[in-house]
Amino acid sequence: MVTDIAARTGSSLRYLPHLRIQRVRRRHTKDKEQIGKERATLIMLVRNRELNDALKSMRAMEDRFNRKFRYPWTFLNDEPFTQDFINYTTGMASGKTYYGLINKDQWSIPHHIDQDKVKANMETMVSKNVIYAGSMSYRHMCRYNSGFFYRHPLLANFKWYWRVEPGVEYFCDIDYDVFEYMRVHDKVYGFVMAMYEYLVTIETLWDSTKEFIRKHPQYLASDNSLDFFVDNHPPTKSGEKEITGNYNLCHFWSNFEIASLDFWRSQAYQDYFSYLDSVGGFFYERWGDAPIHSLAVGLFLPKTKIHHFGDIGYRHPPYSRCPQDVESHQSGRCFCSRRDHFDDDGYSCLPRWWNVAGQSVGAGIKQLD
Repeated sequence: MVTDIAARTGSSLRYLPHLRIQRVRRRHTKDKEQIGKERATLIMLVRNRELNDALKSMRAMEDRFNRKFRYPWTFLNDEPFTQDFINYTTGMASGKTYYGLINKDQWSIPHHIDQDKVKANMETMVSKNVIYAGSMSYRHMCRYNSGFFYRHPLLANFKWYWRVEPGVEYFCDIDYDVFEYMRVHDKVYGFVMAMYEYLVTIETLWDSTKEFIRKHPQYLASDNSLDFFVDNHPPTKSGEKEITGNYNLCHFWSNFEIASLDFWRSQAYQDYFSYLDSVGGFFYERWGDAPIHSLAVGLFLPKTKIHHFGDIGYRHPPYSRCPQDVESHQSGRCFCSRRDHFDDDGYSCLPRWWNVAGQSVGAGIKQLD
């Protein structure tokens, strides 16, 4: 049960049943009414100590996109938000702001997990210098983003979200409503960058996914993105009941997501997450939400439901992508170095996606032969 939510709305405070609400001082509320027409929110999983990085991301998002549409912000934290965090982020937002506390059961080690095994495996990964190998909070974050964020009561009335991380940058003006675009064009999941995962962090994820599909073949979509995940493999055809081949580790980088909340709420995804959670890979290994989200949308949806936002310039350290067309820069729409560009990096999976999806490449990027 959520124990504390601070919700800032336009003219009145929104009370949620069975939840204690923390009052926030109103300021210029009449100027914060939503302009965009979709049931959508910008969402940030963040801690109080990350306030400066949160404000940096918000400033870029507001300047480049949200001041035109005033979509609300939803902030989630495993600890109560401080009044400073609430005041500063509320002041930065052009739309309404909501503040939610994460359920402790969703940010803890489940009872079925062998904690001695977890400790031993973490020590082994630390000895191999695996990034975040020794961090339990990182594992909680990945599990939460994989299976729980969309269940938060504050998101119950939303259909769409844009995931915003603390400390990111947006380089280009976005003059259209991305949520409306997703709805009108029948898209479910949108991304900017794609890359390879560290094998040592997900050694059994692919086998677990194949086993899940064997148990639930009804969830496997025809014309899915299996050819993105497995080299030289055709997409699944109607009637096929399993996936084969070796995972090439490609995934959509989930620190940027514009997506449908209804997909994560679907029975297919709920069952998939429950199965993955039961086998313990979030803790025994270090499964990230990025490959899990990617495998889910890539296998349970036809690839036409997935959209690459090639017109969005974005940076999440250490990688950036900058639209390459001249017009985006000469018009002033984008301000970024076209040399600082992840699309052509050897670690990028975007060229593979463009090929298998048959979609237009990022603005100005030459199509592969």
